[in-house]
Amino acid sequence: MTTTEGGTANVARVADIQAALRGAGLDGWLFYDFRQSDPLAYRILKLDPNQFSTRRWFYFVPAEGEPTRINHAIEQGKLDLLPGRRLVYSGWTVLHGHLRDTLSAAGGNGHAPRIAMQYSPENSIPYISRVDAGTIELVRSLGAEPVTSADLVQLFEAVWTQEQYDSHVTAADNIHNIIQEAFAEVGRKIKADEPVTEYDIQQFMVRRFEELNMTCNDDHPIVSVNANAASPHYQPNAEKFSPIRRGDFLLLDVWAKLKEPGAVYADQTWTGFVGDDPSEEHLKVFTIVRDARDAAIEFVREAFAAGREIKGAEVDDVSRGVIERAGYGEYFTHRTGHSIGEEVHGNGAHIDNLETKDSRKIIPRTCFSIEPGIYLPGNFGVRSEIDLYVGDDGIEVTGRPIQTELVRILRD
Repeated sequence: MTTTEGGTANVARVADIQAALRGAGLDGWLFYDFRQSDPLAYRILKLDPNQFSTRRWFYFVPAEGEPTRINHAIEQGKLDLLPGRRLVYSGWTVLHGHLRDTLSAAGGNGHAPRIAMQYSPENSIPYISRVDAGTIELVRSLGAEPVTSADLVQLFEAVWTQEQYDSHVTAADNIHNIIQEAFAEVGRKIKADEPVTEYDIQQFMVRRFEELNMTCNDDHPIVSVNANAASPHYQPNAEKFSPIRRGDFLLLDVWAKLKEPGAVYADQTWTGFVGDDPSEEHLKVFTIVRDARDAAIEFVREAFAAGREIKGAEVDDVSRGVIERAGYGEYFTHRTGHSIGEEVHGNGAHIDNLETKDSRKIIPRTCFSIEPGIYLPGNFGVRSEIDLYVGDDGIEVTGRPIQTELVRILRD
């Protein structure tokens, strides 16, 4: 059975996918899902991720020509919003035959068709590894060569529109102001001899989000003092928190976006000392982290000014190298940064050569955090986070001014 359908928006999306495939020198992109196993497929193809689906479906977009929808007989209409012919299967042998015929038609010049799929060789980029190993084996057995769709996914998941950029700038400016207000609130309460806790300040910021029509969903800001700041993902809550007192080291990690369709996140981390005289160790560690952050910013700036292509892992190496040369490498326990989009951890290139080897290219109109850290267990931790937007004509650190020295919260 064959039919050709598709809505206007989906037809335009397929045309964009085909242009991207030709630019990448690939023969096609095979989307596959079983019970919402690949949320990226739903997002990229503009499908409803909540639709009832119990059987495998495939959607193949060739670099040239008509796409193909492959559906089970009891769920024939699952991909009707997408353009292309429809093939129906009940038995697995028919499914394999449809796939073989579809993929072989994409080849040419005597080579196996090179087909993008949501997988990552050796699982080096787990955010992309949505297709199971057995399905990859099946595609190979049918004469096609699966290749990672990692850079293609970026084009459709991480590239911002002008409206998204504008929403980010507003969110970044708001977050900067909220962080400064939070430091001031700590100072006000301590000067007034009023008790104040990590949880109090977290909730102060959450209330400010509401007042500014912003959301952080269910993940509230990180507010951590002293040894708590040495745990990168420590978060206070109503049952678990520490007081904030004179002489404490304080870390604020704050992310949020506007409550608007398509809005994207901003994400910043600042640190301060509740007093006027931080220790030499506080100042030393802060300076190393700040310099590691700035080295990464400058590396990206110079690369784009020179027209040189760089990858997320390379940026991580630059920032991490500063901390390693200072003798604190073992205390920098996470990647340098992450992609930022409609989710705070987006689907573009991460700044990572530690947790994963992120070989995705840094491309225009994407944004990512740079947030090196040093975490001294039982003592304190420093992280300094900015967001870096890569424009068509250069790079921009959003949410300025960025932190250049440790905040003295009680300084008169």
